[in-house]
Amino acid sequence: MTDLTALTIAEARAALSKKDFSAVELTDAYLDAIDAANPVLNAYVTVTHDKAREMAKASDGRLSAGQGGVLEGIPLGIKDLFATEGVHTQACSHILDKFEPRYESTVTANLWADGAVMLGKLNMDEFAMGSSNETSYYGAVVNPWRRKGSNLDLVPGGSSGGSAAATAARLCAGATATDTGGSIRQPAAFTGTVGIKPTYGRCSRWGTVAFASSLDQAGPIARDVRDAAILLKSMASVDPKDTTSVDREVPDYEAAVGRSVKGLRIGIPREYRVDGMPAEIEEVWAKGIAWLREAGAEIVDVSLPHTKYALPAYYIVAPAEASSNLARYDGVRYGLRVPGRDIAEMYEKTRAAGFGREVKRRIMIGTYVLSAGYYDAYYIRAQKVRTLIKRDFEAVFADGVDALLTPATPSAAFGIADEDLASDPVKMYLNDIFTVTVNMAGLPGIAVPAGLSGEGTPLGLQLIGRPFDEETLFATASVIEEAAGRFSPDRWW
Repeated sequence: MTDLTALTIAEARAALSKKDFSAVELTDAYLDAIDAANPVLNAYVTVTHDKAREMAKASDGRLSAGQGGVLEGIPLGIKDLFATEGVHTQACSHILDKFEPRYESTVTANLWADGAVMLGKLNMDEFAMGSSNETSYYGAVVNPWRRKGSNLDLVPGGSSGGSAAATAARLCAGATATDTGGSIRQPAAFTGTVGIKPTYGRCSRWGTVAFASSLDQAGPIARDVRDAAILLKSMASVDPKDTTSVDREVPDYEAAVGRSVKGLRIGIPREYRVDGMPAEIEEVWAKGIAWLREAGAEIVDVSLPHTKYALPAYYIVAPAEASSNLARYDGVRYGLRVPGRDIAEMYEKTRAAGFGREVKRRIMIGTYVLSAGYYDAYYIRAQKVRTLIKRDFEAVFADGVDALLTPATPSAAFGIADEDLASDPVKMYLNDIFTVTVNMAGLPGIAVPAGLSGEGTPLGLQLIGRPFDEETLFATASVIEEAAGRFSPDRWW
């Protein structure tokens, strides 16, 4: 039998329906792969062996009865930000020690309703705060890709580094992820996978641990564009428990894959040509432009003049919302508790011990910009900038542009514990330079592999779409995927 973990979701789904193998056999193949690789890659923080086999067995029963759902028997990894009933859910933070919710997030409930199988919970930056998956309480995730002739461990990107690494290393058929400022698209670009952040409101945020509520959005990371489309169709829904979820019909995204892009107008924003951008990023961007032009799309230069303010505005808005959201973790009701002489000292000691360095930094920034005397100068001004960024996109789309093509990241994956980045948080934050505008404007964005760096590591391109027009992104991304080919790392672990 061929390696079952090499199959895409679409391929595995077709084979399961033909009974080429069982859901239990497919799940066991993934569990064996996880057990062999996870001690090295650290992609999973919890592996749910028994639960996975039970779910797979139930899937086989439904498949035998001809009642299989659209993801029946497909084994998935779940980012540790999504509440999973009775299973470790800690946002990879010490402060949520031993927390096992008694409820299920809407996104994961949708997946289980469609027949998916849970393999376990995936590693991530603590509370989704990071661009390298080095802030997790459970340690850094290792990218399955390596530079040519090098044994240096690379980051998988963040915050959804476990989701991206597990998908690239074939430790799950696909994974859930979240994106607050690039946390789906940046790790997808670093690992040669496909990641889409849908329009804000397309997926329910209920049961997903909050970082910045006006920016957070769930989405999938998958091995190819078709698989990402299949997963997003299942994940997306309106939800009465989340008033920010939008009551719009969820299209058949898979039908958009392979659709002609002839006549589409693709905008190239001049502001994304930043100083010091590596030549290989420019080259892969130029290739993407050429591929879309050859497929019949019209390429137009556009301007998004407020782009340069996006990163500083984001790093005011996101920490401000985080400082409010994370105030609930106090050691009283659940998670870690460090005793003190009184309740105030217990709060202080618990939060000091429970939060990691990066989370503390962002809470402090957020508390500062929301404090009396600074609220207007920082937070209100950042929200005004956010409105201007949104208007830039609206003007471009009103001018007939269907989607924008940009780089996904300013570089290929860098080394774990990179001294230059570790000593300067601002340099680490610059990894989000191409992605934060999409969150600030609430737009959909997809990262798709477009080539390899000179060192043999993946490079990705980003497509940005109109609100709720993910279908155009899947169509244009599939053109790039077809032209660039697909990439997988050489197994060394």
